[in-house]
This record gives sequence, structure tokens and C-alpha cells, in this order.
Amino acid sequence: MPYCVNHPHRETSYVCMKHDIAMCEECVTCRDPELYCKHRTACPIWFEYKEKIKEERRRREESEAPAYGESASGSG
Repeated sequence: MPYCVNHPHRETSYVCMKHDIAMCEECVTCRDPELYCKHRTACPIWFEYKEKIKEERRRREESEAPAYGESASGSG
């Protein structure tokens, strides 16, 4: 099993097929999210990257939304 490029003591199953580098769960992120990658449709790193983005977006939207029962102006 390969070891993380940033944490050499951590074994991982995430390996970028495009760049041939291993990343642990803490480091897993797509290195070229804007560039074409022929491996993307089967890439677990891309999947994890997208899930992290969705979770960050959801948290940001929840923190920006008014609390239940309050109006948008805050006078509710």
C-alpha cells in the first residue's frame, strides 16, 4: 500500500492516476480540478473532492440563512 505524499508515515488507498501520487484522507483533493483528466469518471479522489465542496457549501448556506421563525430582516 502506498504512503501519503505529505505524510510519509500514513498508508493510504487514494492514488491520483494522473499524477501518480498518493494522498491520505486529510490531504485528498484534486490537484487539477479545472483541467481535463481522463481518469476523472472513475477517480475516488475526485469523488471525495466534490463531496468536500458540497459539504462546505452546505455549511456556508446554513450559516448565512436566517434561523427558523425569523424573517430575513431579523424582526420576526
